[in-house]
Amino acid sequence: MSWLKEFREFAIKGNVVDLAVGVIIGTAFGKIVSSLVADIIMPLIGVLIGGINYEDLVVEVGDAQVTYGKFIQNVIDFVVIALVIFLLVKAINHFRRQEEKEPKSAPPPRQEQLLEEIRDLLKRK
Repeated sequence: MSWLKEFREFAIKGNVVDLAVGVIIGTAFGKIVSSLVADIIMPLIGVLIGGINYEDLVVEVGDAQVTYGKFIQNVIDFVVIALVIFLLVKAINHFRRQEEKEPKSAPPPRQEQLLEEIRDLLKRK
């Protein structure tokens, strides 16, 4: 049963849990972006270029149907997701740089704190 203990330790590690949460959120985000592209962006693009429905764009090659309209939609899907991820990473990096620029003032050593307290006490007398 040592393998069970090892598996439990592996599964409980923070990295595995973080990865699982990231995958779940990423999947949900992908669905949202796919809906945005399919239900909002593509119909608007279709209207702008003359009422073309991208899902209907098909080329027949022999007995096969090449649905290149769906491919175009998936490419736009990818571009939107990549753009959003780029903007998120850029924002995160901006805040990290801001945090690194801020001077981190360390408290003075304990000896100096005690000397300051003694000085303050002597001033009061």
